Amino acid sequence: MDIKNAWIKYRGNDREKVLDFAEGYKNFLSACKTERECVDRIIGEAREQGYLDLEEVIRTGASLKPGDKVYANNMGKALALFQIGKKPLEHGMRILGAHIDSPRLDLKQNPLYEEGEQALWETHYYGGVKKYQWVTLPMAVHGIVVKKDGTRIALNIGEHEEDPVVGISDLLIHLSGKQLAKKGNEVIEGEDLNVLVGSCPVSEGEDEEKEPVKARVLQILKETYEIEEDDFLSAEIEIVPAGRARDCGLDRSMIMAYGHDDRVCAYPSYQAMFRVNEPEYTSVCLLVDKEEIGSVGATGMQSRFFENMVAEVMNAAGDYSELKVRRALSRSRMLSSDVSAAFDPNYPQVMEKKNAAFLGKGVVFNKYTGARGKSGSNDANAEYLGSLRKVMDDNQVTFQTAELGKVDQGGGGTIAYILANYNMEVIDCGVAVLNMHAPWEIASKVDIYEAYRGYQAFLRDM
Repeated sequence: MDIKNAWIKYRGNDREKVLDFAEGYKNFLSACKTERECVDRIIGEAREQGYLDLEEVIRTGASLKPGDKVYANNMGKALALFQIGKKPLEHGMRILGAHIDSPRLDLKQNPLYEEGEQALWETHYYGGVKKYQWVTLPMAVHGIVVKKDGTRIALNIGEHEEDPVVGISDLLIHLSGKQLAKKGNEVIEGEDLNVLVGSCPVSEGEDEEKEPVKARVLQILKETYEIEEDDFLSAEIEIVPAGRARDCGLDRSMIMAYGHDDRVCAYPSYQAMFRVNEPEYTSVCLLVDKEEIGSVGATGMQSRFFENMVAEVMNAAGDYSELKVRRALSRSRMLSSDVSAAFDPNYPQVMEKKNAAFLGKGVVFNKYTGARGKSGSNDANAEYLGSLRKVMDDNQVTFQTAELGKVDQGGGGTIAYILANYNMEVIDCGVAVLNMHAPWEIASKVDIYEAYRGYQAFLRDM
């Protein structure tokens, strides 16, 4: 099937809409490099759009009616937005689900040490990464430290021109003979991803220290942030690439940034929620954590958070029962908004071109993901795909279908199969990305805009 490049249908002011949407997304990506930063920003925007805190609704005993908008915050790292539809919730919902965590380096709980008169932080990589890609780059420090008295200290170091950056050193080429003879997954070991944070000892005349460079780093943390070494025990600090999202290509048609996977789907998902009013079915935007490590934990998709919030919303709407919650979930339809692998001309051998996603050809539907014999995948029903094709065509949304590489080449998964456990109709639908899981990924502006338009059509017409 021949799918025309989506840019072709945009001319003049219509093309400006694509570019304007991309600017908003770039600002979001540049400001939101952790799950907590994403949740904080989205809640701020949601409140401006008239969304109320579900906890406040529950506390006051307020009632929800069609058209009302609420959000539920899960520990500051996951979020659900609801807009109550005209039909009772037990008729089902229209759900956009994405994840807001991305591959990165996390500080260990006892990270700081000194070696060779250099101070370093030990890290533990998060998600599937090629470890050699994460060295010799300017990196930023994002996260929170929670002290014993409950005080929360936010860290964001390395994103402003005047900020220092940190980074991981690599062996110079002149001494790399043995290193370069190793397999790619062994060139940089996990325990070698140690972040350089200082090389200056405490000033002469101060108390003599066995580890004077480490002592200087601790002195700076104390003076600047009121952080003691023991406070790392109750901290979540992420090391991420420093710098803003940038236009990519001489034609500025793409965006190079950290965190496209999967904020490139999260952003158009919640923006689509803001543009759909008075839906027939209750609209939901579900943004979760921990997808990159199996959707585990209280803020991952495998938790009961979403199910519990559906029950709370139904109760506030005066229509709760356990049976109705089960019906609401099983009768729902969902787009699992996650990225797909874009065809890379440098590595054509891993793709089967008739079933690959291409930059510029619109939002991508993956009927199934998984690995080898579709292991670990959600395989969407043909009837559901047929309905989606009609909605996309009726709304002139450019879309393509794809698999994640050749059969037996590799594979991957999303949150789709977890929601399918409720017996709802689910399919993966997202944006094609180059350099997936690398510090800097690439996506097409027009694909992001087509995802936004497709998500609106889904909420409105499915």
